[in-house]
Amino acid sequence: MARFQIEGGAPLRGEIQAQGAKNEVLQILCAVLLTSEPVRVQNIPDIIDVNKLIEILSDFGVRVAKNGPGDYTFQADQVDLDFLFTDTYKKKGAALRGSIMLVGPLLARFGKGYIPKPGGDKIGRRRLDTHFQGLMALGAQFKSENGSSFYGVEQPASGLKGTYMLLEEASVTGTANVVMAAVLAQGTTTIYNAACEPYLQQLCSMLVRMGAKIDGIGSNLLRITGVDQLGGTEHRCLPDMIEIGSWIGLAAMTKSEITIKNTGFDHLGVIPGVFQKLGIQLERRGDDIFVPAQDHYEIQTFMDGGILTIADAPWPGFTPDLLSIILVTATQARGSVLVHQKMFESRLFFTDKLIDMGAQIILCDPHRATVIGLDRKVPLRGTTMASPDIRAGIALLIAALSAEGTSIIQNIDQIDRGYERIDERLRAIGAKIVERWPQQFVQNRSQYGRCIDHT
Repeated sequence: MARFQIEGGAPLRGEIQAQGAKNEVLQILCAVLLTSEPVRVQNIPDIIDVNKLIEILSDFGVRVAKNGPGDYTFQADQVDLDFLFTDTYKKKGAALRGSIMLVGPLLARFGKGYIPKPGGDKIGRRRLDTHFQGLMALGAQFKSENGSSFYGVEQPASGLKGTYMLLEEASVTGTANVVMAAVLAQGTTTIYNAACEPYLQQLCSMLVRMGAKIDGIGSNLLRITGVDQLGGTEHRCLPDMIEIGSWIGLAAMTKSEITIKNTGFDHLGVIPGVFQKLGIQLERRGDDIFVPAQDHYEIQTFMDGGILTIADAPWPGFTPDLLSIILVTATQARGSVLVHQKMFESRLFFTDKLIDMGAQIILCDPHRATVIGLDRKVPLRGTTMASPDIRAGIALLIAALSAEGTSIIQNIDQIDRGYERIDERLRAIGAKIVERWPQQFVQNRSQYGRCIDHT
């Protein structure tokens, strides 16, 4: 298993390009199954989770052509439904959380969609109820293999029919699944309490260009009038707001002057403002964000003097994927903050690794942590740690780059799932990161998609 060796404590300087949004790309790639015509998608990040999904699509018989870096054309005109029931599909689908969004398009166009229980991060339960309840509301019949974690839905003989549904949670992937099924259903589907994240807005806008009829895009009330078929289109994915927030936190922690290029600023919502509440200066320059080097940054309080609380919420609230970054960034601020992770019960457990590095954090319960900022009076110290999930992994990387001494981060595959060539891009602005592999992997390095440095 690969690891990063990091020499921390040095400021960084330069420009860094935001990659394409992973969470949008996973939705968009599943949507290519809705048409037999070519669909060109640009700004696709070269990361593990995305590449796994492209591989699954190829296994289904989808023709995949790479036009250039991050630029692919997909054509699903010869889909092999028999692949649904192979051991290969069960294995690959179980390894990827985003594979759940294959069910809706497969159901809508081919009459059936199955999925093994998806894998992904160890950050807590992510229920699939919303997905299947929404699809069953359209008339789909739930199917499962006795005693297995392989289940799905099939169309009745009369096909899918539009209906009114109130989702019990504003699940992004759940909403995406239902929307992709509803665009080919008969009649009108109304989805209330729909997720309205920019990535879902992007999916809906792409479907409209393909011929779908969707009203209410950007709101939590969607009205979808089904059509007989969809055509091809071209689509460019937004920059990744999670990565952009990560670079803002990195700049503050390392006292670095960084310009984040092509951020899609108008789609960032409250993210810049939340980082400003930590005292971080940032300046919009066109579509870029300039973060100056700061010796100190002070956490704001509420107007009544109460301690600042930063909590996640469905869009347009603050995304839960950035709470790990907020938490680590606050460790060197002046002041205190309560971080409240409402959506996932295991996402704050990585704080013990930050405490080992010298951070002052009180883990109140699985959902809340109080951070007492050290104001750089006591720098973090390097240590050895493992990445439990994508967002904790990048938070630990930021901590290591700001710490004194050498840090080792193991299990960096978790970081690679969400961040493209992160070590190369950070080295370009001055980070001292070396990727190392155990000796037994060195002879087979061609099978890995990363440059291997072994000494």
